[in-house]
Amino acid sequence: MNRLILAASFWSEENMKSILDNLIKWFMTVGKNILIAIVILIIGNKLIKWVLKLIGNSFKKTKIEPMVAKFLISLIKFALYFLIAIIVISVLGIPTTSLIAALSAAGLTLGLALQGSLSNFAGGVLILLFKPFTIGDYIKEDTHGNEGTVTGIDLFYTKITTIDNKTIVIPNGTLANSSLTNYTAQEKRRIDILIGISYDSDIRKAKSVLADVIDGCDRIIRDEEISIYVDNLGESQITLGVRVWTKTDEYWPVRWELLEKFKCAFDDNGIEIPFNQLSVTIKAVSYTHLRAHETLRHL
Repeated sequence: MNRLILAASFWSEENMKSILDNLIKWFMTVGKNILIAIVILIIGNKLIKWVLKLIGNSFKKTKIEPMVAKFLISLIKFALYFLIAIIVISVLGIPTTSLIAALSAAGLTLGLALQGSLSNFAGGVLILLFKPFTIGDYIKEDTHGNEGTVTGIDLFYTKITTIDNKTIVIPNGTLANSSLTNYTAQEKRRIDILIGISYDSDIRKAKSVLADVIDGCDRIIRDEEISIYVDNLGESQITLGVRVWTKTDEYWPVRWELLEKFKCAFDDNGIEIPFNQLSVTIKAVSYTHLRAHETLRHL
């Protein structure tokens, strides 16, 4: 009986009117904010998709690296959604100061813990953006002297293959923060060769022989300057220098060919290439002097 009375009092017109008034008040305050937050989410989501599409099209026009473009789009997407989330939280009346402070502290802690990885990550982004080298280039990093052909570039590491077919993985932070040499960045390279002749040899004849060898090499670029000069007058030899240009991918074959032909041509023309020699002089000492020295030593 008591339950029936309580149920009747709950569903009474006066009580229902009070509940409805409270719901209206709640909707006018909190409910309105929730509705505004939903509208912000819907409109913000469409705006973010439009902005990301616009940025993606601009990246395609600038021919930026796909990996860098994907990373930048993801970063911008995260930042925009984070901004929308902060706006929604503010509309709902939730304090954002403490939330931002907590996220900042967490970000600082994570950054300190991943300092090395973040350095490699930043280096990878810089390499992909500024392109000091690309896949297929032959590079040498000066920090540890590793050199080889670049076979892969990602956001954290770069892979190179050495001439004896070993794979070396180098952190991008090292490559971005130190000097390196890119041997294949240009289409042509200059070959510098120093070769010594004896002082008894004729300099003019030696230079003529070198010129004849160079004229017979078809892979030398004729449009570039060809120099044959006296580089140094040393203690035991005259050093001649040769400078010619060739295509980058033919640098070593042409260099090896010239060295071999220079030696053969000098041999054919009687021009001596000196080598280090050690002269030993033995001074003769008479038996009488040795006996006198022994006598004086025993006195």
